[in-house]
Amino acid sequence: MRGFKNSSRLCVLVTIFILHFGVWCNGDTENMSAQMEKNEINSLYSTIQGFVGKWWNGSDLYPDPCGWTPIQGVSCDLFDGFWYVTDLNIGPIHDNSLSCAPNVEFSSNLFTLKHLRSLSFFNCFVSPRHHPTSIPTERWEFLASSLESLEFRSNPGLIGRIPNSFGRLIKLQSLVLVENGLSGEIPQNLGDLVNLKRLVLAENKLTGKIPDTFGRFDQLLICDLSRNKLSGVLPKPLFGGLISLLKLDLSQNNLQGEIPQEISLLKNLTLLDLSNNKLSSGLPKSIQEMTCLEELVLSNNPVGGFLDVLDWYNMIKLTTLDLSNMNLTGEIPKSIAELKKLRFLGLNDNKLNGKIPKNLEDLPNVSAIYLYGNNLTGELQFSQWFYRKMGRRFGAWGNQNLCYSYGLVSTIDVPFGVKQCEQELKFVIDVEMNSSFVDFQSSMGYLNDCWILRCFVVELFMVILLLLK
Repeated sequence: MRGFKNSSRLCVLVTIFILHFGVWCNGDTENMSAQMEKNEINSLYSTIQGFVGKWWNGSDLYPDPCGWTPIQGVSCDLFDGFWYVTDLNIGPIHDNSLSCAPNVEFSSNLFTLKHLRSLSFFNCFVSPRHHPTSIPTERWEFLASSLESLEFRSNPGLIGRIPNSFGRLIKLQSLVLVENGLSGEIPQNLGDLVNLKRLVLAENKLTGKIPDTFGRFDQLLICDLSRNKLSGVLPKPLFGGLISLLKLDLSQNNLQGEIPQEISLLKNLTLLDLSNNKLSSGLPKSIQEMTCLEELVLSNNPVGGFLDVLDWYNMIKLTTLDLSNMNLTGEIPKSIAELKKLRFLGLNDNKLNGKIPKNLEDLPNVSAIYLYGNNLTGELQFSQWFYRKMGRRFGAWGNQNLCYSYGLVSTIDVPFGVKQCEQELKFVIDVEMNSSFVDFQSSMGYLNDCWILRCFVVELFMVILLLLK
């Protein structure tokens, strides 16, 4: 009976295995038997040849680019029983990727890949002198129904303007044009790409103003327009609409004017970098309402104003605070020491005065504090442990009226470039001189005592001689 039960169980398991195996085989057979449409193959091959060279013909692929021997950088998916290209990556991303020829060209067949979701070019257009290449201005609308990601990375030979036709790619979620040679103004109609989650136009030669239409990007998470030549003021509509934004980098441009109070509307922002511009008119008090900020970098702007206008203890998530070279005045607020997650504090090259708060030593995670090049005064009150922990990463040099206490610091841990307090130095010299004088007096007293004793002995000897006579 027991043997019968075991045999029954075994039969059930075998049956289940056969059924699953059959389903898997049927599914796999269906995938492997699927073919790529002739037009799709021709469009793909023509597109690749335009970038790689006419020598490439795909002869080593079996049975097609989506079969057993796929092309590195090309991905496919099934639509209505046929394979179609969904991802196309051109450039030396991997060792066996499709590398571009010196005389690359865009084939018009690129725009017939009707299921293309992702298109990227990396280090493909490399020579702005010998083979400058521009992005095609037309036909991008043929990819509007499918394209979600478009990237041009590290292409110094890619010149010209950003095409207005990019604004028709209504399904686009990621537009990355970084480290290219693109110039001219940013098209206003990029604001029509309301599904964007990432917009990176960094390190080009873009000029003009930031479009007001960017305020429509209510789903945008990352916006990086840094390292260009953008000018004008920060558009207020930009901040009212970017309600989902996490990172905003507008550094290294020629932006002018004030930092608008409306910037506090970016409630979810974790990184704000406006460094290396020409912003002025002081720090807006509304910045203290940006309680999600982790990195605040405003350095190298002639902002001016007072540092203590903000209640810094509200921004408890800050890990990086760089306000160097901003023409700031006033004292360093003690409330900065409430930023317990702070790792980097840069207040150097300003016009700050007063004493350095001793409670900066209480920042548990700080690894660098730069206060050099100010008008800070008084005696440093930090412990020897603090100086030893920080080393040169505590920068307080260039403050002429700042000094350190001799009694609290050993000679190997003194803060670099900071002098010893003069009053203490005078006291030490006085003590040493007094000690020497006391020693001298003691020596003189000893000599006087010896002289008196000698005189007494001589006189006693003379009296004895007189009595003997």
